Amino acid sequence: MTDLLLKLFIPKQKGGSDTRLAYGNLASIVCIVCNILLCTGKIAAGAIFGSIAILADGLNNLSDASSNVISLVGFKLGSAPADSKHPYGHARYEYIAALAVSVMILVIGLELGKESLGKIWQPQIAAFSWLSVAVLAASILVKLWMAAFNRRIGRMIDSEVLMATAADSRNDVISTAAVLVSLFVTKLTGIARVDGVMGLGVAVFILYGGIGMVRDTLSTLLGEAPDPALVKHIEDTVRSYPGVLGVHDLMVHDYGPGRRFAVLHVEMPAETDALESHDLIDNIERDIWQKDGMHVTIHYDPIVTSDPHVEELRGLLQRAAEGLHAHLSIHDVRIVVGKTHTNVVFDCVVPADCSLTHTEIRNKLTAAVQEVYPDHNCVIKMENSYTGGQD
Repeated sequence: MTDLLLKLFIPKQKGGSDTRLAYGNLASIVCIVCNILLCTGKIAAGAIFGSIAILADGLNNLSDASSNVISLVGFKLGSAPADSKHPYGHARYEYIAALAVSVMILVIGLELGKESLGKIWQPQIAAFSWLSVAVLAASILVKLWMAAFNRRIGRMIDSEVLMATAADSRNDVISTAAVLVSLFVTKLTGIARVDGVMGLGVAVFILYGGIGMVRDTLSTLLGEAPDPALVKHIEDTVRSYPGVLGVHDLMVHDYGPGRRFAVLHVEMPAETDALESHDLIDNIERDIWQKDGMHVTIHYDPIVTSDPHVEELRGLLQRAAEGLHAHLSIHDVRIVVGKTHTNVVFDCVVPADCSLTHTEIRNKLTAAVQEVYPDHNCVIKMENSYTGGQD
């Protein structure tokens, strides 16, 4: 069914943001239709057989349809092109939509918990009928397909809002299954509180998952550290070009799905012609855009490679830094020779999880140099890492 829908409604000639919008619209509209049909069937069955549990499950599907509308709006707003006030585009609307869906999941969990506590306190035996069982069983099958459908498309287009919708459908499967099981258990045992106890367990599960989704979405909106795999990919790609000696000061800015920007510094031999180095940097930026769809801006740092003393100091400082913290890094090492002393000038990148203060790091690195060269002073620029301590 999923492949058929994709074949019918996703034109092959589309690409980029148009394809993403087409996928998002398809997933949202399909889920709206399914939830409205489920809502109608459950409310009708609940009203006919006097089952509050089935009626509540039907109203839950109605709230799911409203969350799908939020997803639809999020995709539409997020696909808007960049403008003068928002030069990085509007793709973060998808993150906001994902947050809204996650909050709705929390609300559903709280309401289910409240209702379940009421059933435990004042239990009522729901009327049993095979038609209501059939309606609930059909609902489970539809929701299982919807969860798989949203998860598949969500992974295809890297969409947090569709992954949240998939989790919501999974929660619906669990809650509906709990209603179905409680109907059978209550019929067999006559214990009316079974429905409330199972509903409370499902509510706890939904709340736990909802809190996790809210936390993850907020982390993305606040500006979390980039994926270590992405950091490694960027650094390995840049280092693969001949003439590149090192990469540092990498910053990755996430403005929404498909809207990532990166800024980094590249160390290259100072002895190489500046125009050649600049041309290589242009090639790297263009290649990354063509292969990964990421806008990259590279700053050129010339490094003296013909001075053995500078090379010795660079190695000494890097070993000293790694002795303080595994991800403490040194770059842009150069020296200024004077009549009475020599200044060793360099930058030091400090990861967020380093327990040492900048002053402590500066003093220890200076001591490591002066232990070998007493007439050398260190002039250190301290920097924070923006890749989660992976520089």
